[in-house]
Amino acid sequence: MSVMRGILLVFAVTQFYWAWQAWLFIRKHIRRADMRVLVCAGLAVLYAGLLAFNSSWFGAGPSPTRLTLGQALLGAPFQWWAACSVVAFLVAMLFGLARLVVRAASAIGRMLVPTAAPALASPARREFLARTGALAVGAPFVAGSYGLLWGRLNLETTAPRIRLARLPKAFEGFRIAQLSDIHIGPFMPEQEIRKYVEIANSLKPDLTVLTGDFVTWDGETQYAAVAALSGLRAPFGVFGSLGNHDAWAHVEDSITALFRQIGFRILRQEAVDIVIGGEALHLIGIDFQSLRRFGPGGTRVVRRFLEGMESLRSPDHVNVLMSHNPDTFDRAAELGFDLSLAGHTHGGQVALEFISPEIAPSRLVTPYVSGWFEKPGGQLYVNRGIGTIGVPMRIGAPPEITVYELVRG
Repeated sequence: MSVMRGILLVFAVTQFYWAWQAWLFIRKHIRRADMRVLVCAGLAVLYAGLLAFNSSWFGAGPSPTRLTLGQALLGAPFQWWAACSVVAFLVAMLFGLARLVVRAASAIGRMLVPTAAPALASPARREFLARTGALAVGAPFVAGSYGLLWGRLNLETTAPRIRLARLPKAFEGFRIAQLSDIHIGPFMPEQEIRKYVEIANSLKPDLTVLTGDFVTWDGETQYAAVAALSGLRAPFGVFGSLGNHDAWAHVEDSITALFRQIGFRILRQEAVDIVIGGEALHLIGIDFQSLRRFGPGGTRVVRRFLEGMESLRSPDHVNVLMSHNPDTFDRAAELGFDLSLAGHTHGGQVALEFISPEIAPSRLVTPYVSGWFEKPGGQLYVNRGIGTIGVPMRIGAPPEITVYELVRG
């Protein structure tokens, strides 16, 4: 709760800052006092209404599984504003600090080198800094618009070739499709999920796996999630594992039963052999594991990743582990799980790795943000998922459906 209070405090500070900036703008451009009062009152009522509508962010109220008019007109704009205004505030503070440094340098220059003062305090320099600051502060709003309107829908299908030394000949070229982090809701509605299902089927996988987070906060959305995914088809079946949001929404048992009813199998600390011509691939699934407690509860907290799961590995087969949390990879490689398939990170969701490889929020909690990783004993692929969490935008981390081709080597 202390983390949440900290986030709310930062958000409140940024909103007071932008309210003050709005007042300065209104005072400068509207001369009549009565009109100023009217405009300010209108903006305050609008903001209060948007804030009240979006209070469901923190788990209150049912979550729609289609994009409603209210979510489109009131939900998305406010969430866009909330995220972008915080980033823009931080940028504004940086440029404010830069202006202070320039002023200090000008003051020092006037004292030490009087002739340097005009250059340091020139109007051209001040105008350049002002324009640069305005562009920098506006950039988060432009990037956020891209992430909301395009980035979160710009699906990428990836096709990594996974080389496995012990792969049986019968599985040469075997194709596994992975979907992860569905997060059904107004910005990942049933209709959109069904489109991704059609795309996944068109890629002709031999086996399809689902690696958790079917819901977000509202457990009632599990029925729509399962119905939307029910169209998945693969000759060797559809299997899955569960994520932290499935635990937080307390739907692990119920959603497992719902998937069973449509012929899909959720593996919970279980393994199954995928057999071709007498040769087998060993598929394992585990619930979300964490080394610490976080979130609203229900997460499986362990002292050590994969503790008690050693027996699920088959020493005579290639072992493919479905684990929503990529942090289990170190232990999985140590135990000899040949391939781990994970999700959870959304690839950072807002990841500016085209600027620097380190600019991704998920790197604060895991080194395994997205893509392929290898270490002695095993390989890992982290799927970016198709849904979003927090704010409905993606920047530098497009939604992903992965189709692995297994080859010997």
